[in-house]
Amino acid sequence: MRSISLGVILVMLSLVSAVPGFATEKLSGDVIMFHAGSLSVPLAKMEKEFEAMHPGVDIKREAGGSTKMARMISEVGKPADIMASADYVVIDKNLIPKFADFNIRFATNQLVLCYTDQSKYASEINSDNWYEIIQKPGVVWGHSDPNLDPCGYRSVMVMQLAEKFYGKEGLFDKLIKQRKKEWVRPKSVELISLLKTGNMDYAWEYLSVAVQHGLKYITLDKHINLSDYKYNNFYKQAKVTVSGNKPGTTIERVGKSITYGITKLKDAPNKAAATAFMAYMLSPEGGLKILKEMGQPPFVPAIVPDEAMVKNMPAELQKLVKVNK
Repeated sequence: MRSISLGVILVMLSLVSAVPGFATEKLSGDVIMFHAGSLSVPLAKMEKEFEAMHPGVDIKREAGGSTKMARMISEVGKPADIMASADYVVIDKNLIPKFADFNIRFATNQLVLCYTDQSKYASEINSDNWYEIIQKPGVVWGHSDPNLDPCGYRSVMVMQLAEKFYGKEGLFDKLIKQRKKEWVRPKSVELISLLKTGNMDYAWEYLSVAVQHGLKYITLDKHINLSDYKYNNFYKQAKVTVSGNKPGTTIERVGKSITYGITKLKDAPNKAAATAFMAYMLSPEGGLKILKEMGQPPFVPAIVPDEAMVKNMPAELQKLVKVNK
């Protein structure tokens, strides 16, 4: 028993020393976090580390499509402390200014086409012929629901941009016509089990998700994969209409580089612990380091659009961001 206790103490001390300042305050209670499914794996590790530093805190996470998660707060009225989205614009459009005061951009990503050794034509597919392979008879491929998940509308954008980049007129319509309705799932992480069981050959996912789940994947040209803000003028040619905040309304999503956002809700039930977790998550020695290790490039430091937003943030978070439009 003595050796076990000593081991636990050593682990906690190593975490405290690695991330200074996050274990100094005694915190307790639940922290409710809604987040994009693509953040599930890195957040699981962050949760474990933070709870080791603060044994009185229980991080309770609910993952799903970012748009759906935001609507759980804005439309259903579910209580939450933190919301992390795979598209920062979801927070801007659904939660600010009524439900949140700020939106911190903390990471980027890119779209890849995932597959396994079981996938049809797995030995033939590459970065140049992928759009021909997924059109072949019998090939099953899918993406998440554009109305619920940013990875969904980004997957559609990638195919729109591929038509323009490769100069293949009508390519997008051919792909969409070939894709069956049941190949579209509510969130992108649901497609992983379909791939691994052999029920789907190819699926559009974020690079970080592919890395974290050990999937094979095809990387695409930067003109297509939405990874680089330098290509935003090309990305904006892609446009996808999705359901709006209110029933019967729609919103047009315009292509741009992938940027994740996070906020603390105004009515957060556990403000102190939520702020402390966000400070840990946005630390270069804490959560941002974990993101980098798991194939998801973080912004170091994290970004906010203007000084006015910085002033709306807790003091503990202000020192972890920089202003960059």
